[in-house]
Amino acid sequence: MAVEEEGLRVFQSVKIKIGEAKNIPPYPGPNRMRDCYCTVNLDQEEVFRTKIIEKSLCPFYGEDFYCEIPRSFRHLSFYLFDRDVFRRDFSIGKVAVKKEDLQQYHGKDTWFPLQHVSADSEVQGKVHLDLRLSEVITDSGGVCHKLASRSDAKKTKVKRKTNNPQFEETFYFEVTRPLSHTKRQFDMEEEDVDKLALSINILVDLWNASNLKFGDEFLGGVKVPLRALGQDGVHDAWYYLQPRDNVGGKPVKVDELGSLRLNIVYTEDHVKPFMFLSCQPVSASAAHILGEACREKQEAAIPLVRLFLHYGNIVPFLSAIAHAEVNRTQDPNTIFRGNSLTSKCIDETMKLAGNHYLQVTLKPIIDEICTDHKPCEIDPVKLKESENLETNRENLRQYVDQIFKGITTSGVSCPTVMCDIFFSLRESAATRFQVDHDVKYTAVSSFIFLRFFAPAILSPNLFQLRPHHPDPATSRTLTLISKTIQTLGSLAKSKSANFKETYMAAFYDYFNEQKYADAVKNFLDLISTSGRWDQKSIETPIMLKEGFMIKRAQGRNRFGMKNFKKRWFRLTNHEFTYHRTKGEGALCSIPIENILAVERLEEESFKMKNMFQVIQPERALYIQANNCVEARDWIDILTKVSQCNRKRLSTYHPSAYLNGHWLCCKTSADTAPGCTPCTGGLPANIQLDVDGDRETERIYSLFSTYMNKLVNMQEACGSRSVYDGPEEEEYSSFVIDDPQETYKTLKLIVSSVQTLEQQHTKYKRDKFKKTKIGSQEHPIGDKSLQCYIRQQSESSTFSI
Repeated sequence: MAVEEEGLRVFQSVKIKIGEAKNIPPYPGPNRMRDCYCTVNLDQEEVFRTKIIEKSLCPFYGEDFYCEIPRSFRHLSFYLFDRDVFRRDFSIGKVAVKKEDLQQYHGKDTWFPLQHVSADSEVQGKVHLDLRLSEVITDSGGVCHKLASRSDAKKTKVKRKTNNPQFEETFYFEVTRPLSHTKRQFDMEEEDVDKLALSINILVDLWNASNLKFGDEFLGGVKVPLRALGQDGVHDAWYYLQPRDNVGGKPVKVDELGSLRLNIVYTEDHVKPFMFLSCQPVSASAAHILGEACREKQEAAIPLVRLFLHYGNIVPFLSAIAHAEVNRTQDPNTIFRGNSLTSKCIDETMKLAGNHYLQVTLKPIIDEICTDHKPCEIDPVKLKESENLETNRENLRQYVDQIFKGITTSGVSCPTVMCDIFFSLRESAATRFQVDHDVKYTAVSSFIFLRFFAPAILSPNLFQLRPHHPDPATSRTLTLISKTIQTLGSLAKSKSANFKETYMAAFYDYFNEQKYADAVKNFLDLISTSGRWDQKSIETPIMLKEGFMIKRAQGRNRFGMKNFKKRWFRLTNHEFTYHRTKGEGALCSIPIENILAVERLEEESFKMKNMFQVIQPERALYIQANNCVEARDWIDILTKVSQCNRKRLSTYHPSAYLNGHWLCCKTSADTAPGCTPCTGGLPANIQLDVDGDRETERIYSLFSTYMNKLVNMQEACGSRSVYDGPEEEEYSSFVIDDPQETYKTLKLIVSSVQTLEQQHTKYKRDKFKKTKIGSQEHPIGDKSLQCYIRQQSESSTFSI
């Protein structure tokens, strides 16, 4: 999701690992332990919540969270809550990291001390002030300077049920000066002006009016010194709301509330077009060169895969680099076993294109395992006194059988793009190692079992199969299942030797039958056959997403907020339904084929944030999600499941139909065609929304980061072209098959990167010249903007 800027799109994402908390103060009661969970917030908007860890003062979470950030924000905050026996939640403390400080902690495990949560410090939003100084001569002959403040000063009228109140009220404040001071003198005498400016501040506080006995709720405030009026006596600007100056009372001692271990990776991509290069042989291509330059192959694999998926060239690309790697491999037993660019790219492709495939194949049984909590420990050393070894083995065997059957009978559901890749791997391996008749199977199984199914079983939360990391006992069960499935899929000649643990080797005897090997081979044959039949529809409904949201009645009732009700929404591959609460029958069911478009709804329609619309043949269903990240997730998955509908719309209305007309285009007919183009569809066989410009920007950033390696590769190409003997050690690690072609590509890459850097520099300078402090886009009080201005001022002569 992009935040638009003039001439540039800014993409933000954050990847967070919530590790653990420690030294939390004990509960003030006989049971001193706490039941704690942690939330992730963009400013004060919650976007993620961990599971509850019960009865601990040092709870371990070990949960990962990733999201694209669809809006601007000032703080990334983490709140630690305690749930008491009455299921009431109380905040223990918080960690708030300013956006401009995120890079300090990038990719580092950091212990953050928890700070007190005070209602007076929990502020967000901005306020617009229009201040004017006018001069009036009173009846007594004195000069009275009246300050007109068009703002929410003194006390305005209450604006109800809105997050964006518009007051448009004017208040006057008098500043009396001697008659000897004329208007001209007032403007020119700097000493007097400074004294006046230092002694007078305009204070503006924003409050949420409350009917409760506890009084109004402080939302934030600003302090504007009179000096801001300047020479013309006018000041018109937006300000970020700030906490009170006297908030907090006594300073919090370090670790007084405990601390929280976090690993934060924040990424901000500024997207401009970038020409990507391709050529033959593949080792001379820009893609291969990027893999050679990057310190970690994964860095290159992520944007490359997404870019080639976007342009529909992923299969030719992967086929080319896989064929080159196979030709360099000497031993068939080591084929695709290293962390090469090929392996990382295929891993990333399976993770992106195979998400729905995992949901269909593994999720039902994974849910059962996590819900039933059957004992499956088969290590005699770890066995509990109350458990029986044979019973545990039987439980584990049943789970393995269920998952094995689910996998080996799922060939028809394997995405077409994955099957085409597996066909290419199979053909390259069989051609290279013609004597080894099993290599056509091991080349495919090393990916589908070792790198796809086994990791998903081991860590289902990382593959969207479960919302949270499983508890320790369930995690142990999944580990044992993953090991067994991995070995079954490997088709190794001596499978017992694959296990270091004797108890695992003994357990595997259950599966030492030919029928298991035959089932694996039949499955691998099916998913690596090119030109196979189209995917058949799955008759069993698969739950894709569910949760509470607020919906507006689908009729034309005009009674405003009374039409909005909280409902439990459920999406399967067959229908989109909502219910009064979870587990009850559906109040409304929308077949997937009836979804014509899913788009955002402008906030002004109902004065509500995070709204979107599900457009049907007769009307649109208006829905409000809990936060901006959840709204984007629902829009994405609803778009994906309905993208192949034949009657999908090409245009839509971005605002609601209210009071007899569309708010966006003012057309009175409720059946009028849309006035805005629908957002782009997704590739039908991949079901992934990729922004090509963003991925090329990431590639450009990597080339820029590793420019020194590109220069070294150029030198290595020159060395190999003129000298065929042993090369210098710093060049020996590069894979260069054709030095001359590789050198040509490197020269074009370096030139392109330098050109883009010049364009970026020019853009930043132009943007700096146009930046206006106090505008709605850049309110006063934004410290990240102040930092940016300081950096630009040091490198240019422009002023604001």
